[in-house]
Amino acid sequence: MAAAGIAPTTANAHPKHHRPAPISVLTKKLNGPRELTTGWGLIIAAQSDSGKVTAINPRNGHKFALVRNLSAPQGVAVRGGRVYIATGAAEPDADAPPTTQTSGLMVARPGHKARMFADLTAYELKHNPDKQIQFGPDGTPLDALSNPYYVLRDRHGFLLVADAGANDVLKVNKHGKIKTFYVPPTIKTGACAKVPNNTKSGYGCDSVPTGLAYGPHGLLYISALTSEVPNEGRVYVVNRHGHLVRTIKGFTAPTGVAVDKHGTVYVSELLQGAPEGEQPPPGFDPSTVGQIVRVPRHGHRGYAQATMPSGLLIKQGKLYSSAWAIAAMLGMNNAGQVVQVRSSAFKAKAGA
Repeated sequence: MAAAGIAPTTANAHPKHHRPAPISVLTKKLNGPRELTTGWGLIIAAQSDSGKVTAINPRNGHKFALVRNLSAPQGVAVRGGRVYIATGAAEPDADAPPTTQTSGLMVARPGHKARMFADLTAYELKHNPDKQIQFGPDGTPLDALSNPYYVLRDRHGFLLVADAGANDVLKVNKHGKIKTFYVPPTIKTGACAKVPNNTKSGYGCDSVPTGLAYGPHGLLYISALTSEVPNEGRVYVVNRHGHLVRTIKGFTAPTGVAVDKHGTVYVSELLQGAPEGEQPPPGFDPSTVGQIVRVPRHGHRGYAQATMPSGLLIKQGKLYSSAWAIAAMLGMNNAGQVVQVRSSAFKAKAGA
């Protein structure tokens, strides 16, 4: 997508009568912000394109680096005074050729060098939970290897990791031992029935799990990109044993999920509205790409236009999102943001 003449939102001014803006910028000048989490009273962001994990003061937006020199950090969680970081390949929608490069879960104390905590690539090569074909006839790795995208503190253990490349959700204990928790299905219905894939049948949409969040009653919500096929994205809701409770359908390339105390689900659609093809039409405005979907327990969905949202976080009742998460694909450096999204940002879809 061309980005000529287009810049991310920089203002945080309120309209008349001091009514808060529907979406306001907490901090800017990030590079590839992906997952958001909390720790030490701060908002923590993984910056995939700068190789950093950054802490942000939620009161004033001031930021500083917690961990540096990482390889594509995409997910992050804080536990026991340590930072756990999912490092992998590029964003899950990238067209870059896959490799056997080790991806995994790193650990570091703030200000110190990270080390490998759990080797997710080795686990995938040994166990292959989704049973997809991993290598072509010539030995070239296919797209079924590890690419972890999200980390979450496990309420019933230590950590959970959504591995977008391996198409599974993994449990990691405090010693770095890994086991499979949940494997979302390969979708073979609707538009996905004719999508080529490295399955035995040769067709189907990979699940590509990209987000994790706990909701009421200890249920885990898992957002799944579903090969970016429009309206085929899903959120899987599973219990503490990894058994499917229900499926929420009808999303386009969901990359993040958050759930409030009332059970309202928020889903980020990173690529919603993106034009097809390698090059956008002349004059296309990339700031219009992406939205956040609000799914209440009862009633209709609401939609907030946020630019290229990825990670979602609810902190003290406020919804935050990373924005301009893949601006680097447009050649836009330092364009990433963390924004606060208020209830007034959500509108009913036209014609709904």
